[in-house]
Amino acid sequence: MQVIDCDGYRANVGIILCNAEQQLFWGKRVGQAAWQFPQGGVHAEETPEEAMFRELHEETGLFPRHVEVLGSTRHWLRYRLPERMVRRHQRPVCIGQKQRWFLLRMVGDESDVVLDAMETPEFDDWRWIDYWRPAREVVHFKRQVYRRALCELVPLMFPELEQARARRSGRRGPAQPQPRSPVSSR
Repeated sequence: MQVIDCDGYRANVGIILCNAEQQLFWGKRVGQAAWQFPQGGVHAEETPEEAMFRELHEETGLFPRHVEVLGSTRHWLRYRLPERMVRRHQRPVCIGQKQRWFLLRMVGDESDVVLDAMETPEFDDWRWIDYWRPAREVVHFKRQVYRRALCELVPLMFPELEQARARRSGRRGPAQPQPRSPVSSR
């Protein structure tokens, strides 16, 4: 069952999966020229972290043993759907998505990726790409939320860059955000 809040946003998780070379998993939607990160809805009985692991398996075939969770966004990040995509005949009306984004590092092998693990696959192709490329290439209405997620999670992906930036600015102590276990509350 979909979880849509009183403002019309569907609860969703986004997955940014990286490899040891600091490249990101980029999936091509079945039968389309559209590429995106794995993502999917949070069911009523799930935490965002549970939904993330379910969606990870459904869309990539990967299990928790194949990844290390590096962290997640602190808050829900929202985007609105284009008006032509809002299904006004459904109740409740969903005008967009609110997403918790998770940054994962793949610790399994590329051969562990199985796009047709489920009866109806989401992706029919995938590749590794550079960190900022998705914010330029994803469908236009998701670009801002992709940028926000990538910006918030960049210190977890490239801690050496954040430490250098902190030294240049004279800041003491660790950079923000801190690596942490994902928050399990909705």
